[in-house]
Amino acid sequence: MVEQTITLPQHKSRLSVAALWSGFLNHKWFILAVAVLLAFGAWQSVRMILGPAVVVDEARRGRLVETVVASGHVETPYRVEIGSQITGTVQEVLVQEGEKVSKGQPLISLESRELNAAVVQAHGAVAQAEARIRQLEELTLPSAREALTQANATLRNAQQTYDRTAQLEHNGYATRASLDDAQKTLDVASAVKRSAEFQVYTASPGGSDYVMAQTQANQARANLDTAESRLGYATIAAPRDGVLITRSVERGTVVQPGKALLVLAPVGDAQLVLQIDERNLGKIALGQKALASADAYPDRRFAAAITYINPGVDISRASVEVKLTVADAPDYLRQDMTVSVDIEVAARDDALILPLRSVHDVLSGNPWVLGVKDGRAVQKPVKIGLHGNSQIEITDGLAAGDVAIPQSSGVLTGQRVRPVRQ
Repeated sequence: MVEQTITLPQHKSRLSVAALWSGFLNHKWFILAVAVLLAFGAWQSVRMILGPAVVVDEARRGRLVETVVASGHVETPYRVEIGSQITGTVQEVLVQEGEKVSKGQPLISLESRELNAAVVQAHGAVAQAEARIRQLEELTLPSAREALTQANATLRNAQQTYDRTAQLEHNGYATRASLDDAQKTLDVASAVKRSAEFQVYTASPGGSDYVMAQTQANQARANLDTAESRLGYATIAAPRDGVLITRSVERGTVVQPGKALLVLAPVGDAQLVLQIDERNLGKIALGQKALASADAYPDRRFAAAITYINPGVDISRASVEVKLTVADAPDYLRQDMTVSVDIEVAARDDALILPLRSVHDVLSGNPWVLGVKDGRAVQKPVKIGLHGNSQIEITDGLAAGDVAIPQSSGVLTGQRVRPVRQ
């Protein structure tokens, strides 16, 4: 009997645990749901009492650089349009668009058969004119001098004959007719001498025949230079080092003077052309430094400096054209490539900095932040200074270590919050 009284309670306990476990298994999802609801209710109660946890920004001391950000494109200070100086047919285009060329490098060749023939003809004319000069120097002038020598001898002989005849006629030994013949011979000899002197003079340097021959030779040489120059125009060469950015000519094209066939971007300083919002006009100045990057290579930044500010404002876009010079342009820069530029307009080393996302109404003139006081969000007016890309200087209204709630948090003024510092 004693053993039975001890065994019966244990048996009943085992039956009770088994019944409870069976009941839990039969209603486990209901029990779990109730537990979750109870936990959620407790969490919501705590959240309503203490407020939601909000990540806040902390005001800190540090260096702040204010920049003006703008986008633009790459340009050379100027571009060279290359064309033909003569009318002709393109025989060959020797370069491709985008190719780097050197000064004097042939770019286009034109048909040149007629030009070659003109050069040959001009050479012949020069040779003929030079031969005429040599003829005067080697034949005409020596012959004229010999003729002058002979005329002088004839004149002396005629003069002596005339003198003797005149003496004889005076003494009565010669007739008047003999004296007249001697006079006539003397006159002829004088005329022949003068003619010989004229021949020598005209054939000598400075004489009319020699000057005419020289003029013809000079004209022939000028025609040769012209013909050779026109032949040189048949090969269009690069006027300076650069990159060909435009090509509008093909083989067989008939070209004419004044039409651009190629456009060359000379090697040297590159320019960045930007459109700056006119609101930032007072912040920029000549000589300010900037960092730029091409949109195609955003991780590669290079230095530039403002060298030109347009004195006028584009009224349609409310912007000002600004040019920056890149003294050491990277090799990957291409004409008309899009670039982004950060122009440093001001900097301060010990500024009180706060992320821009936590400052409300920055452009209104009455900025404010949503701070935390006694566990609640409170509105605080602030004064601002320099503007960075993602940060802003607080000159009044906050101290180092104070926190501000970002605008994206959705927290309202007066709401309880639990600030969480980053």
